[in-house]
Amino acid sequence: MHAMTVANLRNAHGGESMAHMRYMVWGNHAEEEGFSNVSRLFKAIASAETVHASNHFRELKDQAVEALCASTAVFGLTPTAQNFQGAINGETYEITEMYPSYLEIAKFQNEKGTEISFHYAISAEKEHAALFGRAKVAVDSGQDIKSGPVQICNVCGWTNEGEAPDRCPICGATKDRFETFD
Repeated sequence: MHAMTVANLRNAHGGESMAHMRYMVWGNHAEEEGFSNVSRLFKAIASAETVHASNHFRELKDQAVEALCASTAVFGLTPTAQNFQGAINGETYEITEMYPSYLEIAKFQNEKGTEISFHYAISAEKEHAALFGRAKVAVDSGQDIKSGPVQICNVCGWTNEGEAPDRCPICGATKDRFETFD
């Protein structure tokens, strides 16, 4: 595997791992502030970030060495509305900066598995940003979100409110590959 692709996978794994933990902490904080549906949304998307991190990690199968990784992250625990802004900023960075460049490098270096992993992540992150944006509007007005079950595809991390589709629109996984948060 090419060195630049390896570095990008490590950095993406680190970023997704931190996003998972950040969303879990922010989910617990939202629950404390009385936003139980917001809490569930944060925790569901934390699960999706674990899917991304796991996919990236699996692509590093023959790269078992110690290495530093550089990942952009939002740190701190603030009121839920501010936490949402941090989440939106992080997702937007991944959508507009990080994954587009990582994806192009993987394509250029003909790293097919990595290309798929990055494609899954950027596609799912777009939905995460949209969900966080809608939830922030509710929280900014002091309301919890109105939400049914949140579905996470355990293959690519795509996230959906409501019922799971028969097939994931990103990876084609069947309905039984979705985890439900309700």
